[in-house]
Amino acid sequence: MTGDISILLVDDEKVDLEWLRRRIAASGLPVEIAGTVNSGFAAMEFLERRPVDIILSDIRMPIMSGVEFARKAKDKVPDAKVVFISGHEDFRYAKEALRLGASGYLLKPVDDEELLGMLSGLCAGIERERQTTRSVSEALTMASREWLLRWLAGDAEPSAQEHLRPHIAPLVPSRAAAALIEFDDLELKTRHLPDAGRKELTEAIIAFIGTYVREKRMGLLVSGLPGGRALLLRSTAGASDGAELQQLVDAVAAAYPLTVTIGCGTAAERWEELPVSYREAQAALSAKWLLGKNRVITEDPALHGDAEATVQLDRIVERMLEAILQYDLVGIDNGLMELFGMPGQQRSDAYQLIIRMTSKLHADLKAMNENLYELLRWESHEPSVLFQFETVSDVLSWLRKRLFELSELLLLKSRRHNRKLIEDIIGYVEERLEQRVTLKETAARFNFTPNYLGHLFKEETGQPFSEFLLERKLARTCSLLQDPSLKIYEIADRMGYKNIVYFNRQFKQSTGMSPGEYRKKQQI
Repeated sequence: MTGDISILLVDDEKVDLEWLRRRIAASGLPVEIAGTVNSGFAAMEFLERRPVDIILSDIRMPIMSGVEFARKAKDKVPDAKVVFISGHEDFRYAKEALRLGASGYLLKPVDDEELLGMLSGLCAGIERERQTTRSVSEALTMASREWLLRWLAGDAEPSAQEHLRPHIAPLVPSRAAAALIEFDDLELKTRHLPDAGRKELTEAIIAFIGTYVREKRMGLLVSGLPGGRALLLRSTAGASDGAELQQLVDAVAAAYPLTVTIGCGTAAERWEELPVSYREAQAALSAKWLLGKNRVITEDPALHGDAEATVQLDRIVERMLEAILQYDLVGIDNGLMELFGMPGQQRSDAYQLIIRMTSKLHADLKAMNENLYELLRWESHEPSVLFQFETVSDVLSWLRKRLFELSELLLLKSRRHNRKLIEDIIGYVEERLEQRVTLKETAARFNFTPNYLGHLFKEETGQPFSEFLLERKLARTCSLLQDPSLKIYEIADRMGYKNIVYFNRQFKQSTGMSPGEYRKKQQI
């Protein structure tokens, strides 16, 4: 046993409460007495702050009976084992308590051996449950994380759910929701650290979050998602408003130089419905750049309207993104007018459109390894500017200016990237001129298809790749012919020509003279 099993003692009689505390403390069992309280109300307040493994409670207490307390406690801490203590005259209450899922029942006066025997059995059962959870969690981490993420994202085979059932079902509470945890300003705040230092810091924070989640019994944490994110499949029993997640956010901020933002989906009644909650968590987190960081963002169904309207908006934004990437300013303006130019639109409608539009645009750009927030140098307070305009026309003017700016930034960035890419390709070819170099081999080296690389190369340099390659090989051949110590057949072999006749013919087609004639003309 691990020795970290916690017990809460509840009894309105101080003498009985102290007797219980002393007997358990001296028992030698691997337990921690987390607290002693004298009423059901005090016990509920305690459970708000700290979940426990075992609750040992008197069944007859004033105002809130032990049975009523058990019902509320099981809602708050579903996995807790509840044991009741009562006199013989309270046996009818005990039967009701057992129907509610109590784990045991002891009669007063409580026998020491009976008390310790029951607690020992409960501790052994809890440890077995924990071992099972650890084993299943490790199996999930090792074998099924990719399956899980693909299934949640809706990009998995139909059999994925059945494959995941033995891994997920034992770990996820009956009522659960997806929450995505993301580091804020990771690159900016850790740019002074070496890669190893950044990795050490983020791993320490994830470990801290994992410990916090286990201690608070918040659910299942899956780390190692793309972008350093973590996924929490959290229990929402008694805590559906996400307040406990904000406490986690605050705890990270207090302990580390980095902060986190959490995007939450709504609760799923069954684990099979978690993909919906996961997609909602993604949508909520994508609104971080607009709504702020170091906080919990809860998906708001009101931002989506009906499904048809959402699909229509997504299509418009996708066309706008295409226009932005192509520096099509007219297309950008047309998209904005289509979104905001509808008659009878209220200010609240426009604000909801702003959030939905910018959140999707930001999410789509992130999928392309771009960041709207960073590209526009959008300070955390700046989104509030959007909500100070008096007319939709003002909003449109501001958005148009920023999206035009975004399009220009992406165009310049693309040109710089393409220029650097072409420079790298030219350098690669130059190093291998005396080897067999082809468009296909070069494209594979830079992870492109031959057709795309050929198109990009011609667009950036103005000449086909094959023409460029022939020109450079010819220049290298002429350079080698300047060396009188090299025989022409040696040069041909060095430049990759196994047939000297073919080499002479190729050289003459390009220069109008044979290699020998070239040397004579150059007086070599």
